[in-house]
Amino acid sequence: MNSDMEYASRSRTSAGFAAWFMNKLFMGMSVSDYSRSLVTPFNLLAAAILATSLPIFITRYSKGLASVLDATNEYPWGLLLSWGIFAGEPLFAAGFVVAAGYYLFGMKTYRPLVRLAVLGGMLGYAFAASYLLIDLGRPWRIYYPMLINFGPASVLFIVAWHVGLYVTVQLMEFSPAILEWLGSKRLHKWAVSVTVGLIIGGVILSTVHQSALGAMYLITPGKLHPLWYSSYLPLLFFSSAIYAAMSFAILLAYAAERYFRDRCDKVFLSSVPDVTLSLGKGAAVALYVYFALKVLALAQDDRWSLLFTPFGYWYLVELIGFVALPTVLFTVGVKTAKVGLMRLAALWAVLGIVLNRVNVNLIAFNWKQPEHFERIIPSSGEVIMIAAMVTLHILVFRWILNRFPVMRELPEYKGLH
Repeated sequence: MNSDMEYASRSRTSAGFAAWFMNKLFMGMSVSDYSRSLVTPFNLLAAAILATSLPIFITRYSKGLASVLDATNEYPWGLLLSWGIFAGEPLFAAGFVVAAGYYLFGMKTYRPLVRLAVLGGMLGYAFAASYLLIDLGRPWRIYYPMLINFGPASVLFIVAWHVGLYVTVQLMEFSPAILEWLGSKRLHKWAVSVTVGLIIGGVILSTVHQSALGAMYLITPGKLHPLWYSSYLPLLFFSSAIYAAMSFAILLAYAAERYFRDRCDKVFLSSVPDVTLSLGKGAAVALYVYFALKVLALAQDDRWSLLFTPFGYWYLVELIGFVALPTVLFTVGVKTAKVGLMRLAALWAVLGIVLNRVNVNLIAFNWKQPEHFERIIPSSGEVIMIAAMVTLHILVFRWILNRFPVMRELPEYKGLH
């Protein structure tokens, strides 16, 4: 009799938990209402993109990467990694920049933006790892070089470890929001108590990681065009990641305010202008430093004459149009306190960092090869895979923002983080 009562009690508890959890997932709606809410123009477009990409991914994993990309031994990395890792990771450093500003340097203005920036960084690095798994010949053996056959002399090996560790650290940094969503106060208290230590670890990892991305190209002096090749590459990659991260954080705040306003509390919404101006000041300073380092690298290697070549003209487009111009825009925006101008500058700076990484990894790489310009054009399969990954990234990001307390503070946890 007692066992029957215990079984019934456990069943009720399990049923109650399942109902509670499903209510969380469906945001308080019934299954039918939630399903109807998914029928939107954006979701239909996203579904079409993902459906189109499915045969491409199946072909890639069943027949190999060469079946969907025009890769060769001379051009092993195309737009897929140029976009997914090299262009994206400077932006995803937003998590460590904003969190370090708030927790380590006492910039209280950043407080409402911390979780959003950490989420942006965490998902960004997770998807960067996904791009890498797409590119790997046998991705299911990723554990082998990571855990069994170490390659400490390889910078790429170190970069892969950085990505894995940094995603883990940022997941733990974001865990208070997850625990608040689940209502676990005991674990939440522990997660908050270790936050500062995690931030310090994240800053160290991200700093070394951004520099290591540039260090990878120190072994390619004969392949990378002299205007982009420099012994300053690790420092250039790190310094550019700082302003790129701040610019991306500005755009994240704008996107949250614009498209997720019903998920933001008044504190977040009222803080966006001040946060934008503060980040804009930092981005302006970082851009001045980066511009000076670029010019110093040119002077040290005496590359001035190369500026009057076709590649030199393209280099000047990057330097003047996408470094100097956003620097001016940020400076004017700071002086006039115009939030809209700061957002334009942030967008332009983000485009500039994407251009720089694509130049280093693709356009200016193997520039002496006779078929260079034909090879840098991505295949249709590559473009479709990138579109699918970007779409999936947006969908996951939106799913989390709609449920977790990222831009709002729950009353029962107010002041606890």
